Amino acid sequence: MLNEEQIKQSLEEILVPDIRRSLGGMNLAREVKLDDGKVEISLASAALAPAAQELLKAKVEEVVGKLSGVKAVEVSFAEGKPKDLNKIGNIIAVMSGKGGVGKSLVAGLAAIALQRQGYEVGILDADITGASIPKMFGIETRPAGSDTGILPVLSRSGIEVMSINLLLPSEDDAVIWRGPLIARAITQFWEEVLWGRLDYLIVDLPPGTADAPLTVMQTLPISGVVIVFTPQDLVEMIVKKAVNMAQKMDKRVLGVVENMSYLYVPEIDKKIEVFGKSRGEEMAKAAKAPLLGKLPIDPALARLCDDGEIERYDSEVVKSLGEALSKSVPIKKEIKK
Repeated sequence: MLNEEQIKQSLEEILVPDIRRSLGGMNLAREVKLDDGKVEISLASAALAPAAQELLKAKVEEVVGKLSGVKAVEVSFAEGKPKDLNKIGNIIAVMSGKGGVGKSLVAGLAAIALQRQGYEVGILDADITGASIPKMFGIETRPAGSDTGILPVLSRSGIEVMSINLLLPSEDDAVIWRGPLIARAITQFWEEVLWGRLDYLIVDLPPGTADAPLTVMQTLPISGVVIVFTPQDLVEMIVKKAVNMAQKMDKRVLGVVENMSYLYVPEIDKKIEVFGKSRGEEMAKAAKAPLLGKLPIDPALARLCDDGEIERYDSEVVKSLGEALSKSVPIKKEIKK
């Protein structure tokens, strides 16, 4: 016999226009009523343009109308703000005390590693003046949306991405903004983007401890912080600055990642520490947090990032990073196969 649970399950087959995630995944199905074969479905209209609403309405009527026992289908839209619809399990901020250490690279690899474990993942590129996430993922599509919100863009493997570079006329355009405008943009990416249901949202912070990182720490319910560094003499002071900021904002440091730790030369089967001796264990001790990984200098990874194909990269180091993060901030759910 037809029931409301069957109807809700059928909605999982329907993809939201411009995002290619299901109604359930975007958390747009608000209410389902069944009365003597008549089905009433209420959907949220957040971030959906009128044309998208019409397409969605027709698809819902088609799919639900095919269910045995359905006599009529009525679909309506109710107003809703993205921030009220978003259901995000954990938010992980990736930060560094200085620029040029590969923070965005680590953020991207962390998202990929978690997505490969079966989690629903998104990346909020909060590095407004130095956005690089779209380039690494090869994303050039402009986000869709309406006056009620913005839809993120889906990467090839299904990771949601939002970045200022996706809104600029050209990715080369400079964002010459003062602190308050940058802070406002970050807040909008959190409150006005329809992320839907995510297990993990990775936030790529700008370097340092100034306005933008402060906005993220104060505005978003951060589950934990990952600190990225490279082997160099000043690294301890830089890492401690980032740790101190996280602690003062009452945010947990999940661990540290050493990037450009070594260069592996397969011809001689040797690891060369190009930038000096690894400081991984030392920095983990200074941060009072685990060492989540030591990423090598990998020309293959550099090429993939330049070509916008970072999602093709695979290594044991990346897998270990994802496993470490999911253990640090676990999601109570059955992993998809």
